[in-house]
Amino acid sequence: MARDLDAKCRQCRREGEKLFLKGEKCFTDKCAIERRNYPPGQHGQKQGRLSGYGVQLREKQKIRRIYGVLERQFRKSYGEAAASKGVTGEALLQMLESRLDTVVYRMGFGASRTEARQVVRHNSILVNGKRVNIPSFQCKPGDMVEVAEGSKSQLRIKSAAEAAESRGRPEWVEVDTKALKGTFKNRPARAELPSSINESLVVELYSK
Repeated sequence: MARDLDAKCRQCRREGEKLFLKGEKCFTDKCAIERRNYPPGQHGQKQGRLSGYGVQLREKQKIRRIYGVLERQFRKSYGEAAASKGVTGEALLQMLESRLDTVVYRMGFGASRTEARQVVRHNSILVNGKRVNIPSFQCKPGDMVEVAEGSKSQLRIKSAAEAAESRGRPEWVEVDTKALKGTFKNRPARAELPSSINESLVVELYSK
């Protein structure tokens, strides 16, 4: 399985904002953005203004990194979003939020999307009672997602769920923290997703 092996903190610094790629570390003063809020590399502090294309490209890279998908996967998702009814950019974000690894992360069964992806790949997640180990699996509204019985004792899953419980979860998932199971209620509306994401720039980029 292809993976993005670039250092997580470097990715956040490259995009100039927290992408929350390292779980609990992102909520502490050890976060790289808190200490060095400029792009990595020897010329990171001397970057000039980006062109229009550069702004669009950076936004696309940022969204890719937030959701942990490679270029080929991202382009495929964009193609499906463009072919669907409705607003392309919103449909793209909804598809990315419906990925099983993202749903597992939103429910708090992984401290980060990378950890949530590992939990899925290690056969620790059931969807509607059936084991699913494909991170890109598209969850549908009403799907029941739960941690498999044999994995409920894992400390990392329990601690991630407790941390998510204390911070609060998004409205489109409903979770029983003690039972480590939840329901994907619906695809999120655009207003429920971060305003720091500008998906229209990605639509402009791919429309060229």
